[in-house]
Amino acid sequence: MVALDRVSKFYGNIRALEGVSLEVHAGEITCVLGDNGAGKSTLIKIIAGLHQHDSGTFSLDGEETRLVNPRDALDRGIATVYQDLAVVPLMPVWRNFFLGSEPVKGAGPLRRLDVRKMRETTRAELLRMGIDLRDVDQPIGTLSGGERQCVAIARAVYFGAKVLVLDEPTAALGVKQSGVVLKYVAAARDAGLGVVLITHNPHHAFLVGDRFVLLKRGTMTASHTRESVTLDELTRQMAGGSELDDLRHELERAAPGA
Repeated sequence: MVALDRVSKFYGNIRALEGVSLEVHAGEITCVLGDNGAGKSTLIKIIAGLHQHDSGTFSLDGEETRLVNPRDALDRGIATVYQDLAVVPLMPVWRNFFLGSEPVKGAGPLRRLDVRKMRETTRAELLRMGIDLRDVDQPIGTLSGGERQCVAIARAVYFGAKVLVLDEPTAALGVKQSGVVLKYVAAARDAGLGVVLITHNPHHAFLVGDRFVLLKRGTMTASHTRESVTLDELTRQMAGGSELDDLRHELERAAPGA
């Protein structure tokens, strides 16, 4: 559905991303792993249409393309859920679900928001994803971090996303809430979406991932399918591999009595 081939992005003389390739297939989760400064945010912005790549090719459904802006990406089925979620905390869940795409009824001076439809649709779509909220009229700010992430995922599915890009959805969550979010990420995959999961946690990635791309300082250091890598090896590469071994030797020499 999405293919990047040796894509690069530069800001003046600064290399933000260079030679990165990845594939996103329907019904699969492609995990992009890397520490802070690895280039994950730049990659997200390119896929979301916020920034354009400087070199390489970006293809959608096998056709090379160049997204003009985020609205262009949305119109072509790419929905991005950022870490801050872009919700209005004091508004009810149903208002946030339809934020910017509210259905209306009536005409002329009688034109108004179709509140009943928004409430019913929000409740039904959340239930379809297995999310049973106490009340869709409650402010979304009263939900847990995991619940807010799940609402954002359900919203993207409802509005016709074919590719779902998730920016560190479990970064600020505890173990239990992370598990809840990963369950709904898997539900989006099972619904036939192609998912790009951005994370720095190899354990979360390996639980749901089908493909893994590792970034470091803007370059791609490894690319694996689920069958070609183990969790231990993925964790080792994510942690720095040989660099971690060198650090271990240095710390051993610096230990008292060494």
